[in-house]
Amino acid sequence: MSDAADPIAQRALAINIDRQIYGTFAEIGAGQEVARWFFSVGGAAGTVAKSMSAYDMKVSDAIYGKAPRYVSRERVEEMLEHEFSLLRERLEESRGSSTRFFAFANTAAAKAHSGGNDWHAWMGIRFQEKPGSAPNDVILHVRMLDPSNARQQDALGRLGVNLIHACVHHWRNPHQLLESLLDDVGRERLEIDWVVMRGPVFAGVDNRLLALHLVRIGFTHAVLFGTDGQPLLASEAIRRRRVLLERGRFCPVTRLNLEMLAAASVLFAGDAEGAPTEGDQPVVEVMEIMEIMEITMNNLRDTGKVDDADFLARVDLLSAIRKLVLVSDLGPFHRLADYLAKRNVERTGIVLGVPLLRELFNESHYRDLGGGILEAFGRLFTHAVRLYVYPTRDPIDGRKITADTLKVAPHLSHLLQHLLANGLVQSIPCEDGDLRTYSSEEVRSRICSGDPSWKDLVDPAVAKIIEATGYFGARCDVPAPGRRG
Repeated sequence: MSDAADPIAQRALAINIDRQIYGTFAEIGAGQEVARWFFSVGGAAGTVAKSMSAYDMKVSDAIYGKAPRYVSRERVEEMLEHEFSLLRERLEESRGSSTRFFAFANTAAAKAHSGGNDWHAWMGIRFQEKPGSAPNDVILHVRMLDPSNARQQDALGRLGVNLIHACVHHWRNPHQLLESLLDDVGRERLEIDWVVMRGPVFAGVDNRLLALHLVRIGFTHAVLFGTDGQPLLASEAIRRRRVLLERGRFCPVTRLNLEMLAAASVLFAGDAEGAPTEGDQPVVEVMEIMEIMEITMNNLRDTGKVDDADFLARVDLLSAIRKLVLVSDLGPFHRLADYLAKRNVERTGIVLGVPLLRELFNESHYRDLGGGILEAFGRLFTHAVRLYVYPTRDPIDGRKITADTLKVAPHLSHLLQHLLANGLVQSIPCEDGDLRTYSSEEVRSRICSGDPSWKDLVDPAVAKIIEATGYFGARCDVPAPGRRG
């Protein structure tokens, strides 16, 4: 495809010939690949006020201020603030009444000759939707998936053109703006795993829903939300940390969910494998455990589709009890383990019940893998992963079933015993009289039917919010009195 026929070139040219659009490009770390498109298609004088690359760290510090990290959200925000303010200061008087100013910035760690495989970039734009208006920002983080520096630069350049074009033409529709970013780039080349939109034109935007939309449209496999409910960049938040994760629907999160997590946390903290030793005794590292509640996209599709209000309710309730939330489309646990390993998690514990452990030994789930269940388990347990399993009751005779007493297919029993013997699968201790087996669905059913006993099955903070907001009750199909259900 010639440059002229490339849709990216056509978008760059469309901006160049728009007399209202005028701005600055500041790019660090992967060449000036975005500005290059605007110069190469012709007419750049109509768009480019300045293009620069403060590649040297001391030069960058002199312009934007000293930074602890040069490829960071903080740095790209400093670049946007400096460049946009300078642009307005120099040109507002002469052309502010007829110009929509913008400042574009990116800072990237692309593939280098010295090696490394953490290839990522922060990119942002500050723009006016009309002359003289207050500015708006779109900032995103992207992971580069191409194997060569040249390909990474090309992908970033294409993304940058799309970002500028989308903010010029699609700012009224944030979802359309987001969805257009990888047009003529390819999801196999870039992963957008964090985004924020702010400013007057985005006053009604909930960035939590934008983060969810990234997973929904396949731009990333997972997004992480902090204890305040706001999106976090997972590769920063969980890097070199110990992560204890529980997967579930959490509609709502129950006391049992929290009790399982607390009991597993004791085992996880005491698991000293790989820790330094003094003599024959292990020295357990003092490292905070990050407790994460994971909701898969399938678990969000209780009604056949992802409901935004339902999603926000679950995040709100988990935030109220100070839990992080991971929303993912990862499905099988070996894919979850791969994801966490790529974010450089130190160690991972996964909390689950016996019914889910039994399902892990269902070989039909691994038909897409050449090595079947052995490949799946190999990928799962390679990355310092442990499974902590809460017992259940046999639905027929009521006896307690633990990970140690679970029966699987005879030809897989030795595999389960191997995992148990090596501590890769561990039973969560629970006295028979203390064993609980209710689900969040049962709690939700009680809420819907007006049974007040649901309050005993959730944390008081959760109950308070549900009562105040009506979560999980407004959409229940409960027959009215006198009607047959």
